Amino acid sequence: MPPTSNRDSRDVIVIGSGIGGLCCGALLARYGYHVTLCESHAIAGGAAHGFERNGYIFDSGPSLYSGMSYRGSTNPLRHVLDAVGEGDTVTWASYDTWGVRIPEGDFDTTVGNDQFADVLRTLRGEAAVKEWRRLQKAMVPLGKAATALPPAALRLDLGALQTVAPYVWDLLRNALALTQSSQPFSTVLDRTTRDPFIRHWMNLLCFLLSGLPAEGTSTAEMAFMFAEWYRPGVTLDYPIGGSAALVNALVRGLENHGGTLRLGAHVEEILVEKGRAAGVTLRSGETLKASTVISNASIWDTLKLVPEGALPKAFVEERGATPECPSFLHLHLGIDGAGLPADLACHYITVEDWERGIDAPQNLIVMSIPTVLDPSLAPPGKHTVHVYTPATEPYEIWQGCDRRSPEYAQLKAERAEPLWQALERVIPDVRQRVEVELVGTPLTHERFLRCHRGSYGPAISVQDGLFPGPKTPLEGLLCVGGSTFPGIGLPAVAACGLITANTLATVSQHRQMLQEVLG
Repeated sequence: MPPTSNRDSRDVIVIGSGIGGLCCGALLARYGYHVTLCESHAIAGGAAHGFERNGYIFDSGPSLYSGMSYRGSTNPLRHVLDAVGEGDTVTWASYDTWGVRIPEGDFDTTVGNDQFADVLRTLRGEAAVKEWRRLQKAMVPLGKAATALPPAALRLDLGALQTVAPYVWDLLRNALALTQSSQPFSTVLDRTTRDPFIRHWMNLLCFLLSGLPAEGTSTAEMAFMFAEWYRPGVTLDYPIGGSAALVNALVRGLENHGGTLRLGAHVEEILVEKGRAAGVTLRSGETLKASTVISNASIWDTLKLVPEGALPKAFVEERGATPECPSFLHLHLGIDGAGLPADLACHYITVEDWERGIDAPQNLIVMSIPTVLDPSLAPPGKHTVHVYTPATEPYEIWQGCDRRSPEYAQLKAERAEPLWQALERVIPDVRQRVEVELVGTPLTHERFLRCHRGSYGPAISVQDGLFPGPKTPLEGLLCVGGSTFPGIGLPAVAACGLITANTLATVSQHRQMLQEVLG
């Protein structure tokens, strides 16, 4: 049973079962805390949850993973799975190719080798290849710096002196590159690269990583990506069973260490007693007490949960004014796969016009066909397809719409048309193959994921500083997830879950976990 009274210093309530909340909650349970995770939805996982319609299993959100299929990975999400004993329970399908449809033409590109140089040679000539080599060379020391300190070693208290100590020599050897890591990635491009296509391509990768173009993305993020994607033999990974398999592994990690997941448990308010967070009140009226409350909700939604006056006015105004990323538009399809090419890729991207800007609405579209790797996600001979605009759909277009109205249905059809057209570049007759069709809008995000204005998360440019840490001025209230350092995206929110849990753990517990996970 969840704690209702007689709380002790090891009772923790986590609000929200997104990846950040699950990572933090599962790791705290592994550290011996009494963890209750409250999820408003009937399904765990937040933006990573999976759902089923007519035999088709869909990923609700993005489904691009790397560094998940092996121990020793630099991916903090793998670190969490290993720490809670679930690292080897998820089966991963590995692949190295994704499809690209851009103004310069259609091609496939791969990770783990030098194939992109061949693409450049065809599209732009030898001069572009030379610039690519110059950029690669500049990224080598930056990549070493980005991976010198495992996220699993981080904590935000004096205990970090002990958990970081084994990596000090690596940090010192990469000190010069580390000083550049907090700068915008555009500074690296400006000193190495003039070719417009390479700059467009890097801008695209920046946006897929951080939700911001190169001017707003940190060099550290891109250096981590280079180190992860462009080293020999590396692959991308997809979990057999879909993203839900990954979520289920984290839930097992939570529950196997004594934690509790409560679904359909919508938190109405964070309790404050004697100047500190003391638990939560659910919409049902039930009260859960705890000495620590960790919110995996966005910063805007977290502020709504705290009673007025419990946080300093300046903090509320500053954090409430955090700039936000736009939302998503999703097209989930179940289609007949008869006669489709055997060499379909799991992922495709399209860009209509570089000059519009990579963050322009409906300019960048991402497609996923996970049944290429895992046929069990659809009935025999069928495919599950997910097409979406990655955090570029304006909320304002949808604001105030009645979800049951004909006008809403018409708007969904109109806004989804570019997604159909992008998919037709891969499967020309896809409209004749459809058996299941679902369109998710910013209102869908707002409703099911409890996201402020359906936003992907804060749009904090590296030029304006780092994302804030997990601590708040209200004692006992911490934040985790995409509103918290290091930011949005799966590796980032997993790292945030690690850092927050490690900060609460004793140093000896943390060091034992590091030894078990990293050796």
